[in-house]
Amino acid sequence: MIPTEKQCHALMDQYQMLDNIREHSIVVADIVRTISTGLVHSGVQISVQKAVAGALLHDIAKTQCIQTGDNHATVGREICLQHQFDEIADIVGEHIWLIDYSLDGVYSEKEVVYYADKRVLHTSVVSIAERMHDIVNRYARENQRLNRLIRENFRICEGVEKKLFSRLNFRPEDVARMILISK
Repeated sequence: MIPTEKQCHALMDQYQMLDNIREHSIVVADIVRTISTGLVHSGVQISVQKAVAGALLHDIAKTQCIQTGDNHATVGREICLQHQFDEIADIVGEHIWLIDYSLDGVYSEKEVVYYADKRVLHTSVVSIAERMHDIVNRYARENQRLNRLIRENFRICEGVEKKLFSRLNFRPEDVARMILISK
């Protein structure tokens, strides 16, 4: 089942999502709505509702995992399954690292959420490069292996960006302006 936006916000309350994480998730959802709507208009078979729900709940477990140290994507996927939101569980589970994707195949809501999350630093829309530098500085510091993995993940994100925008009539640098206009 795909949750409604109202159900997503209720789950944010139930899991006591911190305000800053909620605000981040809403900005990610705004980007997802813009991109997925554009893809639909270009003829891509994708569900805007499913993508937006996945975006709203992509960090549903982050508040609790800050304290436990667990992987918030994995725990978030489990939360979705517990609530019978199985249609978005993999979107939540793969928002950090895409596992099942194709850079030249079928478009998926999972790719859109993964990409949009990599464009939002706190609540600001930034480039992929800016977000990568933030993640490297926050999490990799002197860990060369983690630094390499993060950079590899962002190279995948650049491929996803190229794929998504090959079907859109706007550019990645237009996204921040577009979500402001839509509000």
